[in-house]
Amino acid sequence: MTSIKHSLRLLALATVFAHGAQAAPVDAGAKPSVVIVHGAFADGSDWAKVIPLLQAKGVKVTAVQNPLTSLADDVAATRRAIDSQPGKVVLVGHSWGGTVITEAGQHDKVGSLVYVAAFAPDAGKSTAETGAGYPAAPGSKRFVADKEGFLSLPEAAMREDFAQDLPRAQAAVMTATQGPIQAKAFGEKVSVAAWTSKPSWFIVSAQDRMIDPGLLRAMAGKIGAKTTEVQASHVPQQSRPAEVAKVILDAVAATK
Repeated sequence: MTSIKHSLRLLALATVFAHGAQAAPVDAGAKPSVVIVHGAFADGSDWAKVIPLLQAKGVKVTAVQNPLTSLADDVAATRRAIDSQPGKVVLVGHSWGGTVITEAGQHDKVGSLVYVAAFAPDAGKSTAETGAGYPAAPGSKRFVADKEGFLSLPEAAMREDFAQDLPRAQAAVMTATQGPIQAKAFGEKVSVAAWTSKPSWFIVSAQDRMIDPGLLRAMAGKIGAKTTEVQASHVPQQSRPAEVAKVILDAVAATK
């Protein structure tokens, strides 16, 4: 009898949660939320300097924690974050995260896209194909693979190529907290390109050693993005957080 009563209580509790999980009414006058998708060799903490600047302006921010196991898995994690927002979304992607938002950005709630030193593939193209015809960036030659095919960056590469404009101690922390990415993800193709139907902003890092700056400029031009160029490494969100926050806030202000 005790077991039956316990089961009934659990069923009742599950019912309460199920009803409570229904979407809240949308406030048509509310600011868009910002959903940030980190890149490879990073996690959501990579955005710790930008997030407070957005929150100080009354913007709701969610940083996705990508599993980095496949494009499909990262897109699914991003869509869950978008689904939980109360209204329109400005979707931000850094590096590999640009490929993710190119696919996930087709979501009805997404009003605009912000690419930060990021890939912006065409529909039917992969991240690897997007860089064809451009020089391989120095940092892309320093990946280390484990026995399961996950790539990471050694500390020297993080310090010299990923975040060369940050203090050595900070680069060491970034090495320790990095998210290794499954190598096969770079060859997985996006099925849609959200930038063809959503307004886009693009931050080009002029000192990028992970993605060739010429490729960044070409992608920004191809997608017709409002482009800002900064004198920064591959992680302007770390070395130039105010400039990155300003671009995102511009997108927020323009998104209805």
